[in-house]
Amino acid sequence: MKTLLAIGAHYDDCVFGIPGIMIQAVRKQYRVVILSLIGDYTNWPPAQGRERELLETSRQLAHFVGAEMRFLKYASGRFLANSETTRAVAEVVADVQPDVAFMLWHHDRHPDHEAASAISKIALKQAGSILGRDKVKVPRQIYLYDNGPGHTIGFEPNTFVDVSAEWPSAMEWLGQLMAFVRKKEYSEFDPDASQTAKANLARYRGASCGVKYAEAVWAMNNRTVEIL
Repeated sequence: MKTLLAIGAHYDDCVFGIPGIMIQAVRKQYRVVILSLIGDYTNWPPAQGRERELLETSRQLAHFVGAEMRFLKYASGRFLANSETTRAVAEVVADVQPDVAFMLWHHDRHPDHEAASAISKIALKQAGSILGRDKVKVPRQIYLYDNGPGHTIGFEPNTFVDVSAEWPSAMEWLGQLMAFVRKKEYSEFDPDASQTAKANLARYRGASCGVKYAEAVWAMNNRTVEIL
């Protein structure tokens, strides 16, 4: 079984950024692990008083689609790319042993996203060196994903994935998560603003490559492909 590791700053970064890809990986018998660096939501008003419930709801919804959700201890605005945070993520990399990994795009309007991107890059590429261990498996390929036009700056993808078949499940996953945050009942007929934004983005990406819905990422390493 191959393993996909997706890393974000917040509970919803990966669920917004690459839900279709993660569901597709599960359907292809991958182990899918999602890591959120922020696991302390006591300083985030929408979750205050429901911090533990937010974590558990995120885990349950991920489990429902076949993925595993993990959280680190950090709070929004209270972590930087330093030896402590890179080591914490490197420990996860060493434990999960990903074959492929996804991380946030580095240029973003949200400082948490930029910090998480810098930490992820170091940990994914140099986990063994950080931990002082031999033979730590690092992913053969790393992809960067965007977090929508409201956050991401200057994102130019070079890899497109057709997620049309996974789209209904991806939208329900995101919608269920946002419904909890908004304290409302989930309804497929009353999409959340995040679902609308994601749908518009996926249709645009799909139009770029000739499919109905697509998710686009940036491959960190160039690879040869068989064109003919």
